[in-house]
Amino acid sequence: MLKKCCAILFVSIMAAALAACGADKAATTANGSATGTNVAQEAGGKPAASPASASADSRTVHYLGKDYTVPAVADRIVITGSVESMEDALVLGVKPVGAMTTGGKFAPMFAEITEGAEGIGEKAQPNIEAILKLKPDVILASTKFPAETIEKLNKVATTIPVSHIATNWEANLTLLAELAGKQDKAKQVLQTYSEEVQALKEKIGPVFKDKKVLAIRVRAGSTFIYPETVFFNPSIYADLGAEAPAEVKQAKAQQLVSLEKLSEMNPNYLFVQFAESENKDTPRALDDLQTNPIWKSLNAVKNGNLYVNLVDPVAQGGTAYSKIAFLKAVKDSLIQQAK
Repeated sequence: MLKKCCAILFVSIMAAALAACGADKAATTANGSATGTNVAQEAGGKPAASPASASADSRTVHYLGKDYTVPAVADRIVITGSVESMEDALVLGVKPVGAMTTGGKFAPMFAEITEGAEGIGEKAQPNIEAILKLKPDVILASTKFPAETIEKLNKVATTIPVSHIATNWEANLTLLAELAGKQDKAKQVLQTYSEEVQALKEKIGPVFKDKKVLAIRVRAGSTFIYPETVFFNPSIYADLGAEAPAEVKQAKAQQLVSLEKLSEMNPNYLFVQFAESENKDTPRALDDLQTNPIWKSLNAVKNGNLYVNLVDPVAQGGTAYSKIAFLKAVKDSLIQQAK
């Protein structure tokens, strides 16, 4: 009889223990697996949001015909490959947590926004591991990047390829403003530029009338021209009203132009951009040009209408920063000279 009672008691105790284990498991499932959360954190990412909170913690931004899902608050922005976005950040006062470098350093032009930022690789060579460690909310890349690079970056965080085409400068500025909550600042910048460029166009119209105006960039010791929609060309032709030379109208991309061809074009006004970082193997390229008899015979050179690095040579030309800086430089240099 005693043995039978003990057996019954043992069965009862085991049943209670199994029921308790089942309750603990159910509670863990309902509240989220602690083990699963640890795995996500150890992988280097942020704890994954539940489906219910994902929509509340994210938003959609529309840019150049595409929609991108980003966090509701995008505080941690990484910029790689897009000098355009770096220039926009300079205008809006946005400080990325990570940004591309040139020769392992941030370009001095961007000192205001790179203090405290981490280097995440060179312009065309993003360091995916370094970007991953920063746990970005969004990555601003470049439309120059190959598809496979964008795909790799997208695995880290939503990646938006920012256009390098100058005519998209307003869309680029507006994109960063929306991500960083700087919409009012962007609107003011655009309005001010519109007013100032119209005023300058009225003054410089007579100066550029019936004149050949050209902008070139010296890279690796060679001279290049660009299409009407690239570089400083939209500022010169669309904004300030100069007539684009036939060679510029025909250019499909960055195009090499020989000194002999430049002589044939024979511009009356010539803007030259020369960055040391782009001419490391040919540091005397600009000096050699300026001592060349063919160069000296150009109308722009002979008449004192040659402008070298009117704005920072790192500037891309087709951004809010470049356009504002170029507008001011033209106003200070050409208009004063014309008086």
